[in-house]
Amino acid sequence: MTDYATGYCSKEQNRMSIQPNLKIVIVLDTSAFLAGYDPFAQSDEQVTTPKVEEEILRNSMIKMRFQTAVESGKVKIQTPNQDSAAKAQATKIGDTFKLSETDMQLLSLAVELKEQGYTPKIITDDYSIQNVAKQLAIETTALATHGIKRLLEWIRYCPACYRQYPADSKFKECQVCGTELKRKPKRQPKS
Repeated sequence: MTDYATGYCSKEQNRMSIQPNLKIVIVLDTSAFLAGYDPFAQSDEQVTTPKVEEEILRNSMIKMRFQTAVESGKVKIQTPNQDSAAKAQATKIGDTFKLSETDMQLLSLAVELKEQGYTPKIITDDYSIQNVAKQLAIETTALATHGIKRLLEWIRYCPACYRQYPADSKFKECQVCGTELKRKPKRQPKS
């Protein structure tokens, strides 16, 4: 608290004032536009990736709103460097198989912005993007869904013989019986 009579600040306020001012940047997924997201209702900087643009330009319903937002400068299209941190995290927890190239590009952009000192906030209804983003300590907001409730780590398993494989296993089929592998959340230890 500031003592207005003396002009002195508390220790807590001094610590807060020396932390860098992290600017929020909204990172937009295709699902945000499909859910009716209005870029003109937002004052924060908004970015998306070329892959999201490709997906949107195939959908005539949201194409016009998206193009207008880009042309007016409300949404910027930014190509991220290929970020291995997002891919490594997705592989570690088992979401790699559910993430498209567009999803990985979006996560890489968010990681890149975070490394540059921004506070990225991904707007998406994609549970796999949300899960990986949470693991990377990147905030997400869902529009048409409730969003993820807890962080998930996955295991891959054979539904025929129940053999389990690590989440990052390269196998698509069971090495014992040849059945296509599925995935399920790893059980949480009871507390």
